[in-house]
Amino acid sequence: MTFDLDQRTATLGVGEFAGFTLGPRDGGMGPAGIWRAQLGTHWHQQLRTQAAADNPAAVFEVPITGRIVHQGWTITLNGRIDQMLPAAGGVTLREIKTVTRPLPAPEADLRAEYPEYFVQVATYVALHRIANPGAGLRGELHFLEAGSGLAQTVALTPADDALFRVQLERVAEFLNLRWRARERRRHLQFRPAFATLRPGQETTLAELTATFERLPLVLFEAPTGFGKTGVLLEFALHQLRSGHFDRVLYLTSKSTGQLQVTRQLATMTEGVGEEATSGTAVTVWHVRNKAEHCVNAIFHCVRDQCGYLDGVEARWARSGLARFYLIDNQPRDLETLRTAGRDARICPYEITRAALAFNDVWIGDYNYVFAPANRGLFYLQPGFDPARTLLIIDEAHNLPARVADAHSHVLRAGDARALLAELDHLQAPRPLVRAWESLTYLLNALRPVDSLDPALEADLAETLSTLATHLQSQPLDYAALGPAFSDQLWRIPALTEWLQDARLTKLLWCPREGELALTCLDAAAAIGETLRAYGGVVFASATLTPTKAFLENTGLQIPDTGKVEPPSSELSGISVLRAHTPWRDGAYDVAVDARVDTTFQHRSRHFALTAATVVALQAAAHGPVAVFFPSYAYAEAIERALTEAGGQLRVALQPRLHELAAQAAWVEESLAFSDALFLVLGSSFAESIDLLGGRVSHSMVVGPALPEVNPVQHARMAEFSRLGRTAAFHRVYQIPGMQKVNQALGRLVRAPGQRAKVLLHCRRFAEPSYAALLAPDYQLFTEVATDADLAAWLERSPVQ
Repeated sequence: MTFDLDQRTATLGVGEFAGFTLGPRDGGMGPAGIWRAQLGTHWHQQLRTQAAADNPAAVFEVPITGRIVHQGWTITLNGRIDQMLPAAGGVTLREIKTVTRPLPAPEADLRAEYPEYFVQVATYVALHRIANPGAGLRGELHFLEAGSGLAQTVALTPADDALFRVQLERVAEFLNLRWRARERRRHLQFRPAFATLRPGQETTLAELTATFERLPLVLFEAPTGFGKTGVLLEFALHQLRSGHFDRVLYLTSKSTGQLQVTRQLATMTEGVGEEATSGTAVTVWHVRNKAEHCVNAIFHCVRDQCGYLDGVEARWARSGLARFYLIDNQPRDLETLRTAGRDARICPYEITRAALAFNDVWIGDYNYVFAPANRGLFYLQPGFDPARTLLIIDEAHNLPARVADAHSHVLRAGDARALLAELDHLQAPRPLVRAWESLTYLLNALRPVDSLDPALEADLAETLSTLATHLQSQPLDYAALGPAFSDQLWRIPALTEWLQDARLTKLLWCPREGELALTCLDAAAAIGETLRAYGGVVFASATLTPTKAFLENTGLQIPDTGKVEPPSSELSGISVLRAHTPWRDGAYDVAVDARVDTTFQHRSRHFALTAATVVALQAAAHGPVAVFFPSYAYAEAIERALTEAGGQLRVALQPRLHELAAQAAWVEESLAFSDALFLVLGSSFAESIDLLGGRVSHSMVVGPALPEVNPVQHARMAEFSRLGRTAAFHRVYQIPGMQKVNQALGRLVRAPGQRAKVLLHCRRFAEPSYAALLAPDYQLFTEVATDADLAAWLERSPVQ
């Protein structure tokens, strides 16, 4: 749907018009949703041939367009009716719909299950009648069972004329709500992000605005603790109020960041203007994943299995849940949604899906824009237009890897065998069972290999394609299959499309017997294609350098043959803004410990020295120290070395926790009762927990956190071979590893007056290729070559 609120016009296709609703709607779950556009092509062609033989005057795929004025809106509808059949008594408009349910079926069941199909034909009839008043006209739906070709025709009645008028009301209501939201945005009221500005913050908002208005694709680099979330939100609210955009998408890679954005926005907007002006607040929706919404005993989104989905459309009208988009200040936190959904017997996720379109700011994960399996929630919202949307990507250094992960899949022989047995038990259609059996045999035969044989890859593609074809035409009882088995089947069409997606660089390999990894090595082309559709994009992070590599990884710059990093003024079509932070000048006292080599081959020789260095660091700190490791295994090895040395150092090793509250509680407890916190680079504790700043005076990084050497990294090295081995190693290993180091160190100084003494514990940090990747605040360092050098550095210039 496209619309112009000033001109009060809207244009949409008849199919979109027929399916339009302000309440729950089909989210495209499963193969039927994914393959709907391709369903029944064979049967359509056969029916066309038959109709032409029976009625030589028949015409097919006939364009029908009409313009209707309703409630002051001029609505243009356009579409193509499958068949127009002239006869002596007038014209029959026939729409063909392929379904997977058994036919024939009671007409009442078909009307209940496919209401939008009846609206679609009623709309074609209404538009044709407007263009040809007085002509004899009838409409009918011709249902076709995809698997068998059995057909059933249902004729529209005069009572169905009301379907078109009801749908006009729904569209007009939506347009009126969007007009109201636009008027509210014009008078948005909000507080500045900061009551008192820190040094360096005074000009940032103006600089960001000017930079963006010059080129609406901005890389905004600011250290942790600068307050970039507040700056970005204040900038975004100004953009909304000025009318430059209809909405803002604020995406982060971790739920901890999303919660921070939500809290920051609340401090800027809650209670503002309530006494003076009504309807001047920004509306915000924090999108949580579907599983978090679920209030059913089992998380399985099949209508027959879930009482909160089955019959949801009928319950919605009397549920009162429209308040979540009709009332701007209606609470919409997750627990409120769950309670409202439970009380109304309606899936809480359907509340989010129904209300999201009416909010100004959507806060969520990268997946809702970049992951094929999740992006439908945003992109299928009525009126969603990327060209009228401001996209803010926080923690943007994580974007390329996260999107590649979203485009990666795994198939396991054990899972396939279990599903094969279940399909046989449920007496699923034999062609589908035989196709799944072929996939199971293929997976069973796999042995560990770094890259799948091309012939075997071709066999896989053919097998998956056959399965996808059967899934689109064979009815299955997904409720009986259960969530795990259903999910395996629902993934098959996506895997088929993945193999055909030329935008992705792929590796098919077997990490272990009976397991096939379908790994996306590089999703840059897909990322760039998505980004270019948006009216404005701001990337934000503390670590966006090297800029050229980041732009290549996001598909915004064509890879070259390894030229040096260009100055920001030479980045075509892209602006770079780096925040001013005078309070960080001299805040870090950094040393590189050249006594040790932490490479995988040699680190064990230095375990005792590393353990002794931790003890010395803690003794100098007179309090807890933070020690960052590339992996759990390395941290555990040093913990054992400390124990074997007979020391009394109290070590707290980072646990594997997912909840933010639990992570924060562990940090607080460890700071109070431990001498050393052992943390893993790249984890939430190293990149999302902001409790160490000003509370840990001494820190140590045990080696660059280079990615694990495995077939995936070998394949990435091969992809960058055009640059030469040194440059390829730089891109594949050094940049990601040093990015994690910079992220961790940035959390040690988050406010004016804070200081940190940092020991980079590996001789590699002093090598130019590694040192150049350190953030500027860490590049001036003392080199420690002996135990005496370390002692002198620890005694010198104590951190205040």
